[in-house]
Amino acid sequence: MFKALVITKDEQGYQAQLSQLETADLPQGDVQIAVRASTLNYKDALAITGKSPVVRQFPMVPGIDLVGEVVATESDRFQVGDQVLLNGFGVGETHWGGLAEQASLNSDWLIALPSAFNAQQAMAIGTAGYTAMLSVLALEKHGITPSHGPVLVTGANGGVGSYAVRILSKLGFDVVASTGRPQESEYLKQLGASDVMDRAELSEAGKPLQKERWAGVVDCVGSHTLANACASVKYGGAVTACGLAQGMDFPASVAPFILRGVTLYGIDSVMRPLADREQAWQRLAELLNAEDLDQIGATIGLEDAVEYANKLLDGSVRGRVVVKMN
Repeated sequence: MFKALVITKDEQGYQAQLSQLETADLPQGDVQIAVRASTLNYKDALAITGKSPVVRQFPMVPGIDLVGEVVATESDRFQVGDQVLLNGFGVGETHWGGLAEQASLNSDWLIALPSAFNAQQAMAIGTAGYTAMLSVLALEKHGITPSHGPVLVTGANGGVGSYAVRILSKLGFDVVASTGRPQESEYLKQLGASDVMDRAELSEAGKPLQKERWAGVVDCVGSHTLANACASVKYGGAVTACGLAQGMDFPASVAPFILRGVTLYGIDSVMRPLADREQAWQRLAELLNAEDLDQIGATIGLEDAVEYANKLLDGSVRGRVVVKMN
């Protein structure tokens, strides 16, 4: 028997509750894992609360991230005792995920846990830090360096935003953090932001072209914020889009792209190829230490996940939430 957070939808309605399951209940997979830690992401919170149709089939165990130990395997890639890491691949949406003490997964979705991190540390990073690293890699591949000017991070108090601020600052960039929570300015400056701006400056409809301010942008927000960010990027700069906290719409014009040569990169973390995942996690292992992770992550138990899902959607949680299994 093992504990799992299970989402059901029936005549009694949509609900998520802690349940006891048997290993025979696990879905098909060629690797069985004893989960050591998972996380609570924005997508997980949407799934748990039912605020958005994230879950595609029921019952479902949410949790798009996990770290654990292989306890049974039919795969040539992993042996019993290996420590493995998962981000994405529809887990928690179409396949049971990490908010449980056991998981059964496809080995092609897994990578080895970097030796620099233990389970809790890797989950303090999770999909949020991994997505932030993918965004920074895109800016680097575009050729943007600290000498080109400041980089804007929107939605900076969230998990992706917090890690983007920290990673960029450790790479020597001048980082400006945009947030709707000015009371968190000191936290963002501790992460490495040189300046903090109110999200209100970006969240309403703006001109198609605006003053050139940013060498690059990591946008976690979408909608008008992304449009205004693109409109104020310097000639030849780049914007990475990886979130939709404000909305899925993109009320922009083509002006920044055809008049200033701005490039917009879409950052998908869910179906990313194995080589990209390993590169991102290797860079995270090189750049981040325990102090960085302590600043950005808080830890809860599996029994607290529903409560914290609501807090996350209310905007009362900053940084990352790690879910530690007993």
